[in-house]
Amino acid sequence: MAENFKLTIVTPDREFFSGEAEMVEFNTTEGEIGVYAGHAPLTVIVNPGILTVTQGETVKNAALHSGFVQILPDEVTILAEVIEWPQEIDEERAAAAKHRAEGRLAERGPNVDIDRAQVALMRAVARINVVGK
Repeated sequence: MAENFKLTIVTPDREFFSGEAEMVEFNTTEGEIGVYAGHAPLTVIVNPGILTVTQGETVKNAALHSGFVQILPDEVTILAEVIEWPQEIDEERAAAAKHRAEGRLAERGPNVDIDRAQVALMRAVARINVVGK
């Protein structure tokens, strides 16, 4: 059995999750990361994607959109701007947001903020994918 660590996920509005975990996985600006107890101290910036929390046989997924993560050997703290459980996501709205972002990226006009459109697309895809899991 793997060793546990304390995982805390907070947003400006609420404490999203607080408990013990064996592993947490998420996307960072440097790529995907998986964290176990005893991980070297590290601070990373979140990239939109699926957050996976493993607690024994239980695996929980959420759409994590942005924030910062502090990793310590026995504790991980995620300060998330936006994070959603699958049941909190409106799949039709997420599909519409994906369609809009794809349209903006295809247009690439002078009034289109490409970076913003790419992040919007990544967030929409994360929402759609977490609902599908």
